[in-house]
Amino acid sequence: MKIVTFWNRDTWSPGVYTDEGVRDFSDKVSTVPELLIWLDRDKEAVHTYIAEAPLINETTLGPCVDRPEKIICSGLNYERHAERSGMEAPAYPLLFNKFANALTGSHTSVVIPADAKEMDYEAELAIVIGKQAKHVSKEEAFDYVAGYAPANDLSARDLQFRTKQWLVGKSPDGFCPIGPYLTTADEAGDPDHLQIQCRMNGELRQDSNTSDLIFDCATLISYISTYMTLQPGDVILTGTPEGVIMELDDKRWLEDGDEVEVSIEGLGTLVNTMKRG
Repeated sequence: MKIVTFWNRDTWSPGVYTDEGVRDFSDKVSTVPELLIWLDRDKEAVHTYIAEAPLINETTLGPCVDRPEKIICSGLNYERHAERSGMEAPAYPLLFNKFANALTGSHTSVVIPADAKEMDYEAELAIVIGKQAKHVSKEEAFDYVAGYAPANDLSARDLQFRTKQWLVGKSPDGFCPIGPYLTTADEAGDPDHLQIQCRMNGELRQDSNTSDLIFDCATLISYISTYMTLQPGDVILTGTPEGVIMELDDKRWLEDGDEVEVSIEGLGTLVNTMKRG
């Protein structure tokens, strides 16, 4: 199943992406987290309703998750990325956060803050939680996953490292594109063995596999749930592989008009265009 949000009059509404078009679920649930709760409780009923739900032929898709309680990001979490960055791999997951204002969907423009000069991409696999999780073991972790999606942890490096706190460089409006859809876990394959790529204006910049994660998906879920209760719709960004602009000798930062594509094997391609504020 491919879960989306779509523009419905004056708000984002939840739906399911099918070959025929988007099926509108707004008569049943008002948000994606509510749809995930329903899916966890009665998967058969959700699948049955797909055929009955109104068909939306033309619409604009939004972020594949709306209104998450938390967006938790894992930094420096690929072996080769740590090596290329010249930094020691962390002993524990290096966590930071974004807020819901950073969410946007595919085929949208992301505004670069006026004073940001060092705009960077970060292709990432996003984990979306499907049911409440607290003190979850690694062995049980995947029981709490609703699905996965491509994401881009956009970062204004000069703002990120201006102080010891990364937030202002990580969570401006639109700095967390996610989509085009959320592929449910039963259709996504092994999240720890997926090809992940990033292209800048068509040029391949990042080309790796989630098997290079330092802390795999189950470890991240278990570790985070030890300290905070994860709720349906919460997003975990698992980290980015080598190839970000920050690592390169020729640092041509993202600028107005640049297009960034994040593709993950079996999960689709997320496309965004940069716009100078």
